[in-house]
Amino acid sequence: LQHSWSQIFTGETITLRCEIQGGEGKVWKYEWTAPNTNSPPTSSEYRISRVSVSHSGDYRCRGSSDYLLTGWSDAFRLTVSFPSKPTVTLQPSWTQIYSGETVTVRCEIQGGEGAQWTYEWRAAKLNTPPTSNEYRIIRATESDSGGYSCRGRRDYFFSEWSDIITLTVSYKPKAKLRADNTAVPVGGSVTLTCSVNPSSSSGWKYYWYRDEKSSEALTTQDAVFHSNGQISVSQEGLYRCRGGRGNPVYYTKDSQSVRIGKTVTASNRPVVTLYPNWSEIYRGETITVRCEIHGGDTEWDYEWETNSMIKAPNQSEYRIRSASSSNSGNYRCKGRMKSSQHETTEWSDSVTLTVSDNVHSAASLTVSPDRVQHFTSDSVSLTCEGNFTEWRVRKFSEDGRLSDCRRMTGSTCDINTSKSDTAVYWCESGSGEFSSAVNITVQNDGNGPILVSPVHPVTEGASVSLSCSLRTQKILSNVFFYHNDKLIENDPRGELKISAVSKSDEGFYKCQYSGRESAQSWMSFLKLLTILTNCANPYMLHQADLSSKVEKSVTGDRRAAERDGEMTLCHP
Repeated sequence: LQHSWSQIFTGETITLRCEIQGGEGKVWKYEWTAPNTNSPPTSSEYRISRVSVSHSGDYRCRGSSDYLLTGWSDAFRLTVSFPSKPTVTLQPSWTQIYSGETVTVRCEIQGGEGAQWTYEWRAAKLNTPPTSNEYRIIRATESDSGGYSCRGRRDYFFSEWSDIITLTVSYKPKAKLRADNTAVPVGGSVTLTCSVNPSSSSGWKYYWYRDEKSSEALTTQDAVFHSNGQISVSQEGLYRCRGGRGNPVYYTKDSQSVRIGKTVTASNRPVVTLYPNWSEIYRGETITVRCEIHGGDTEWDYEWETNSMIKAPNQSEYRIRSASSSNSGNYRCKGRMKSSQHETTEWSDSVTLTVSDNVHSAASLTVSPDRVQHFTSDSVSLTCEGNFTEWRVRKFSEDGRLSDCRRMTGSTCDINTSKSDTAVYWCESGSGEFSSAVNITVQNDGNGPILVSPVHPVTEGASVSLSCSLRTQKILSNVFFYHNDKLIENDPRGELKISAVSKSDEGFYKCQYSGRESAQSWMSFLKLLTILTNCANPYMLHQADLSSKVEKSVTGDRRAAERDGEMTLCHP
């Protein structure tokens, strides 16, 4: 065989040569036996262009000169195979690396190990790609990120391109340190966990340090080492960690430092108390969460931990005024000695505080669009929410009639508004739970403005914006606003903003645009108060969990009143 290749691939061109030792002075004629051919050549060379698998087999030759005939040569076995698709591999096998690391990109062709290949590369940052099967990236940068693929070439034969392997080079990472406790309990230890993000990166070992000036990593004499980047320590101090991998070792940035203090005796364990002692309160109420540490004359700084949306201040008590659902959560505390900030108590047991939106919070009603006033022929949706399967939307109209929504789809009532839809609405579940009630007012004058105000009461301290709208123009400027029929300011504006609602903001509001006034709507101030009504002759009693006032008299001889969030309909 012309080339000393142990492996021949389909599509290549090869030449077999027949040589007769000692017959150099004679003129020879050659015979060949070969698979898959009916007319072998008579010369000393047998050339096969674009070889295929069918050319595999044994090849023999002999020569004749005048009356001299040699014997057949030993068989030469030719094996032709399909070329394997190259594979790109990484060493180390990390597709996520970091700036400064070293990685080798390698092209491998299975079954072609003995062949003399020249390699071609497609890479993100190769202006002059190498022709060898390895591409070594030293001190990688972000610009080395991208896809890498390769193929092999031998004479005029090319293999397929390999699949692309994607290499991602990110900025040098910073280790993350997490402690399950920031104080060593009496006779115990604290577990520290070091990690490197993203978690998909692998191969990390972790190195631990105590105190800022120390550059020597901790050993088994200083801590108990666990798997997964964890250690247990029982000595107070300032701890930090970093990750390292590869050879030579590539280090991450140091983590943030975590101070581990010492826990004082168990007799000083704090207790969280609530005043008043109600674990469930309602929106708008006031409650105080206290951290109490008994025993000794020690002066303490306080630290709170809570999963509520609003964090508690580092004081012995946390007064929550006008509670909302964002105050719900678990509260626990600990004390830190003022004389030694590294010595703390254990954490107290957790106390759970639940803030409900209203007394009957199992059901609620939402209105879309969220406003009291609407034009005729507006599409309005009233949706009931809660853990119930059966709902109905109830309606108490201006003429004193109580009815149910006619167009219910699941838990939603759809209304194409007309003047008769001006009413009080609420949701009622199949098991008798009621939502808060809302007022809907339909503007009969198609050319006049409406006031855009919320359908539900506004919590004390919350912000609210009122605006004015026409059927043909949603946002208006040069609008005058009135509160209880009094002009709020002489200067017109686009909207009325109240940054912190208080009791004095409750009342009737209306807007005026180009000399035309909207109807007035009542804006409620939400605080759980007991409002007693004088109902000598009840017409009907319906507990609809009203947290909003009814805007005006429902009929001439009936009125609506609110008592502890419940609606009473009665004769005057």
